[in-house]
Amino acid sequence: MTSEHSAHPPLAVVTGASSGIGAASARGLAAAGYHVVLTARRADRIEAVAAEIRAAGQSAAAYPLDVTDRAAVNAFAATLPRCDVLVANAGGALGADPVATGDPADWLAMYQVNVMGTLHTTQALLPALVASGAGTVVVMSSTAAHTAYEGGGGYVAAKHGTHAIAATLRLELSGEPVRVVELAPGMVKTDEFAVNRMRGDAAKAAAVYAGVEKPLTAEDVADAVVWAVTRPAHVNVDLLVLRPLAQAAQHKVHRTG
Repeated sequence: MTSEHSAHPPLAVVTGASSGIGAASARGLAAAGYHVVLTARRADRIEAVAAEIRAAGQSAAAYPLDVTDRAAVNAFAATLPRCDVLVANAGGALGADPVATGDPADWLAMYQVNVMGTLHTTQALLPALVASGAGTVVVMSSTAAHTAYEGGGGYVAAKHGTHAIAATLRLELSGEPVRVVELAPGMVKTDEFAVNRMRGDAAKAAAVYAGVEKPLTAEDVADAVVWAVTRPAHVNVDLLVLRPLAQAAQHKVHRTG
């Protein structure tokens, strides 16, 4: 980090930081020397993670935020003294229905958080990221952003949208001091993702990972986030796809038993 950063710790914003990949990324960036601002709708959860980070001797703050609310995102951006890193992680999946019978409300909800949430936070923070002189936007997509699969139509469409934001933004920022990184995780087992997708049905959520010896963890993905962010400023990790060894492709997963 530069001498300027030594005087003023670089600031990283992590959306969707109340659990899973977001919370793990916040912990990892704080350990790497960033002042981390955790955002999510659940104030109690982000406050708890921020308190845990501070108890470890690192720097963190919590800001309750719904990334689908543009006015709220703008108000949040106005509170920040600077912004060096944005981890646009807020997202999620709803349902596993085929296109023929999928609920349009689910599709819209997934689009709002995965695509519009990423757009809102990126647009609001981009001036500060440029002004930092070495900004980084990390867009959390998915292997679903690159490969369709049965029962995933709405989520696949939404994550293709986040991929499009990252790819287009990188072109449009050519010549500006801001890197755009896309991380595309495959099968990650977290406390909430599959449970939320299956509408709280723990048995259906567990079936997603049945027989998979070692799915990725939130910490595995967070490790990649921190690695990409902490590369020298001239090194851009355009796209990093992460899968567990058991997942050779979206449609090919080795299961034991």
